[in-house]
Amino acid sequence: MPLTGKNAGDMDHRASPPGPFPLRTRLAALAGRSLARLSRRAGRGSGSVVGGHAILAIDRSALARLAAGRETFLVSGTNGKTTTTKLVAAAVSPTGHVVTNVLGANLPSGLATALASGPRGAPAVLEVDEAWLPRVATQLGPSVMALLNLSRDQLDRNNEVRQVAQRWRQACQEASPSLVVVANADDPLVAWAASGAKRVIWVGAGLRWKADATGCPACGGQVVFAGASDSPLRLEDEPLAGWSCSECGLCRPHLDVLLDWRPGGGHSAIVVHGTRHRLSIGLPGRCNAANAAMALAAVAASGRDAEAALVAMARVRDVAGRYATVKVGRASARLLLAKNPAGWAEVFDMLSPPPAPVVVAINARTADGHDPSWLWDVPFEQLRDRFVVSTGERGLDLAVRLHYAEVPHAYVPGLHQAVEAAANNPGSRAPGGPDPGVIEVVANYTAFHQLLSMTGRRP
Repeated sequence: MPLTGKNAGDMDHRASPPGPFPLRTRLAALAGRSLARLSRRAGRGSGSVVGGHAILAIDRSALARLAAGRETFLVSGTNGKTTTTKLVAAAVSPTGHVVTNVLGANLPSGLATALASGPRGAPAVLEVDEAWLPRVATQLGPSVMALLNLSRDQLDRNNEVRQVAQRWRQACQEASPSLVVVANADDPLVAWAASGAKRVIWVGAGLRWKADATGCPACGGQVVFAGASDSPLRLEDEPLAGWSCSECGLCRPHLDVLLDWRPGGGHSAIVVHGTRHRLSIGLPGRCNAANAAMALAAVAASGRDAEAALVAMARVRDVAGRYATVKVGRASARLLLAKNPAGWAEVFDMLSPPPAPVVVAINARTADGHDPSWLWDVPFEQLRDRFVVSTGERGLDLAVRLHYAEVPHAYVPGLHQAVEAAANNPGSRAPGGPDPGVIEVVANYTAFHQLLSMTGRRP
């Protein structure tokens, strides 16, 4: 059933037939595709960035023109953008007739390349960097905008999340009345930002990392979280959950969609306006169930059938290399991505049980953020009962953090050698994990892509 109601309204997801592009836009798109193709042939990456820069240099209005006539979904937040985008794209068009940037090029250049390269008039499902979302939304005029969460990330660039929330709120206030905002009601920053929109679907997706949400974005007072759960509560407990400001009364909105998370063999579900839809997802962890709840709400807001969307989403098993098992030398490794403390809070639940070892690879390049001090906010103390191998360009910083967390560890500079060191650890074949004998490798953004490149995988 589609998601309807007084907040969401009904949407017709059939886009208007696209008209001809201006000559400048056609030339820009041709130049961008050509440069991207050359970049791939030269082995310099996907070409999304260089191609997009060419497109926008030739036609500054290319984003708006390339998006005209399309049904457009935008997905933004600090964590979960790529996965949620992949799930929405799969549900919007199970046949693949969709424009998307699921490889993660989420700045205007990457969006321009995706729109120029995709089928003309096809729906567009695009992840957008949280700092760029207001500007991009103004140009693209989306039908649906999913707002997942806000926390500190890339501290040298986006260190003040309340400023990002303020810009989101302004974008929601200035958006077209036809825009439907799908917002995680469990994140106070997101809820405050989305409350500026005229049509909102409130999703109870949970919020495990609360350290960046304790100050009220409206008045600066203290936000108090009710209940003891760090994740979405069961349906019968939902009225007891929530949050509120102790000063101004800002509080969690009434939910339209709820993730009823039941790990350990229970039947999890997504509840849409009281109708329970059983959740079956091919991706691990509570966070991906939350991503699925946000994706389902976004897809159902467009008038599509929820059950059909869930069937399509269940087929997603690998997101740009995340959760894939690859060969690193003689060892097998499962690749996980964690870029910040909020991401790590979710990854802890995905790891094989102790004493299985873990490899953690940390870089601090531009795409990661040059400031790795966020490592001190991650509760690595949870890894004390296993052996950890630290590696990457900032592996020594990580080793210092592990030392003070009293975690048994070793520093191994090379990624390849680090995985083999973990594989040779006596606990590497601990039974009971998702795949005994497979080494868990957790990496931040550029280290993750180095690992993919080492194994011959390119997302």
